Amino acid sequence: MSKTWFVTGATRGIGAEITRAALAAGDSVVATGRDPARIEATFPDGGDRLLAVALDVTSEAQIKAAVAAAAEKFGRIDVLVNNAGYGQLGLFEETAPGDAEQQFATNVFGLFNVTRAVLPLMRQQRSGHIFNLSSIAGLRGGLGGSLYCASKFAIEGFSESLAQEIEPFGISVTVVEPGFFRTDFLDDTSVRLSTAGIADYAEVSAQIRSGYAARNHQQAGDPVKLAGVIVTLAGEEQPPFRYAAGSDAAEVFAAKIARLTAELEATRPLSPQTDGSF
Repeated sequence: MSKTWFVTGATRGIGAEITRAALAAGDSVVATGRDPARIEATFPDGGDRLLAVALDVTSEAQIKAAVAAAAEKFGRIDVLVNNAGYGQLGLFEETAPGDAEQQFATNVFGLFNVTRAVLPLMRQQRSGHIFNLSSIAGLRGGLGGSLYCASKFAIEGFSESLAQEIEPFGISVTVVEPGFFRTDFLDDTSVRLSTAGIADYAEVSAQIRSGYAARNHQQAGDPVKLAGVIVTLAGEEQPPFRYAAGSDAAEVFAAKIARLTAELEATRPLSPQTDGSF
């Protein structure tokens, strides 16, 4: 049975590849982004199975309009892919409060609001699958990634709770945690770097920036293959809650488990000392 997808951030990168893979599988896609004309140009053969809709996920009005357009065109949404987002990178003290607010407005509150708008349709259907695009940055903190990692950690906690709330309605949640993929994530058109220079951080800040530049478009992950896996997972009756995408992501996952285990064992004798009695 064919599905109807709703993909945010479908103009380029992973979102565009998921759109392409879903269309190739014979499904219909509501592909959203800030430039729907560009989406239509990217998928000229989409025909009636493609609906390109303008959507800035920080605009609640646009979110409601996009979901309404999807419901009017296709009558349902089977798969929601919360992919829209960007990376605010740089050492925390060199960022400004507005940087954090904008990062969360897109990566966290945008995801919340799109999900909130789609859920009534999925509950009515008593079926659906939500893919929340997190990152290995949602599993571990990294130098120069304090704001971005915080936003992805938020998605992880949200997804764990949401999955329990909507499971009774036949709706699944899968958190996708990609490692480093060959997208434009580190391009000037996507990534945002802190601009306030602090002398004490000058050397490490320069090293971080040069590292980003050297890694850009040299990453091991293939977004086309990731899109294929996501389409496969969308067809599973019992999809996984987490998917570490890429060998590097799997290694980060395993290292996090080992670190948590070691930290637990190191402090376990102290844990009962806070127990009280009534």
